[in-house]
Amino acid sequence: MDKLNNLLQAGSPILLDGAMGTMLMDAGLKSGDCPEEWNVLQPEAVRQIHREYIQAGSQIILTNTFGGTSVRMETHGLQDRVIELNKKAAENARAEADAAPHHVLVAGSMGPTGQLMEPLGTLSIRDAEKSFADQAAGLAEGGVDLFWIETMSDLSEVNAAVVGIRSVSKLPIAATMSFDSHGRTMMGVSPEQAVNDLQELDIQLLGANCGTGSDELIEAVKEMRSANPNLPLIAKANAGIPQMVGTEVVYDGSPELMAAYAKEVLKEGALLIGGCCGSSPAHIRAMAEALEVHS
Repeated sequence: MDKLNNLLQAGSPILLDGAMGTMLMDAGLKSGDCPEEWNVLQPEAVRQIHREYIQAGSQIILTNTFGGTSVRMETHGLQDRVIELNKKAAENARAEADAAPHHVLVAGSMGPTGQLMEPLGTLSIRDAEKSFADQAAGLAEGGVDLFWIETMSDLSEVNAAVVGIRSVSKLPIAATMSFDSHGRTMMGVSPEQAVNDLQELDIQLLGANCGTGSDELIEAVKEMRSANPNLPLIAKANAGIPQMVGTEVVYDGSPELMAAYAKEVLKEGALLIGGCCGSSPAHIRAMAEALEVHS
């Protein structure tokens, strides 16, 4: 917690990293392949992505473990390798953070399971908690500084992730939700409701990520700020709006557009600012300049 507190207490904007999946695809990851397996199969490619974000100015980097729960890994037949792959991911990021010329924290990325929770779906609360606990155990063993629950739409799944984490670790927790359905999450959660419910949990940082573009994400941050002006807020927007070009998803947000978003979302109350889908080190470098973050 001391490392995170030192960053927060400085009072300056904290620059996050950008997309991992986008960068992996550029590096040769094929559609349908398991990104988390690359932590073992192609560790240098993963480390190179972390390195480029650090060189662009990132002060917190996220591990390559967005889909690292056993529930999600089962789709690749890798559910028995959760600890191994999450630990290796953390070690890859840790090595680059420790070699950085400036202070860099490693956050263990924990995305949604991809399954609906009971009673709407078949995933039980206990199974979800166990899945997140196993992931958190691997990340902690690999040396993360904090956990980063992201792109959530269901408050009960966030709660399951927090319970799972707390069963194995006391490290700080960040949580972001994706407000991609007219200002609400896919499950109908508003930014105000997210703050009111999640601030009751053992979470140190809250915010928004992904979504349908920077404008809606900025609006979500404004609403979260209104609900609690004292929370350190996270903003991690996509690089523009996704468009289908042939069979590929392309994001139209330039580094200049993301730099403008960074300045705007800082003004509206976000302290930890980065990019999500479609963003690259070039976007993060432009944001570093706009926010006057000097590494």
